[in-house]
Amino acid sequence: MWGETLLLALIIVGIIAKAPLIASSACILMVIKMSNLTHYFPFIERRGLELGLVLLMLSVLTPIVKEKILWSELKESFLSLPGFLAFLGGVLATYLNSDGLRMLKTQPELLLCLMIGSVVGIVFFGGIPVGPLMAAGLAAFFLKLINFLQ
Repeated sequence: MWGETLLLALIIVGIIAKAPLIASSACILMVIKMSNLTHYFPFIERRGLELGLVLLMLSVLTPIVKEKILWSELKESFLSLPGFLAFLGGVLATYLNSDGLRMLKTQPELLLCLMIGSVVGIVFFGGIPVGPLMAAGLAAFFLKLINFLQ
């Protein structure tokens, strides 16, 4: 019962906050739960993140494949300061994401805090909820920083 209440709350908050990704995800899980298809939950839990990342990569790579971005533009961007900083950002983000994934596996109860933080970021700061993994990575970084400073 607690799970359904949480999903309903996420659907309502997602609609009010104009966060369709949160509302849609909660709706899909609610439909799976209510239609007695819960045997798919282990698969979603194990492979959902990978599937989402595959779709994200498809979205990002499509303009290159469609040749909307030329090879010369790609080469030029690597040699620029914004290109180098984007490269550095990619390295840092993947490192933080791995820490975030480990944190979520060892402390899954923090996911609700991440979701609420995402909703606050959407409502008050115009953020985009690309997923809890980066938020978890940042949280893990903050925890490491606090432990280091103590």
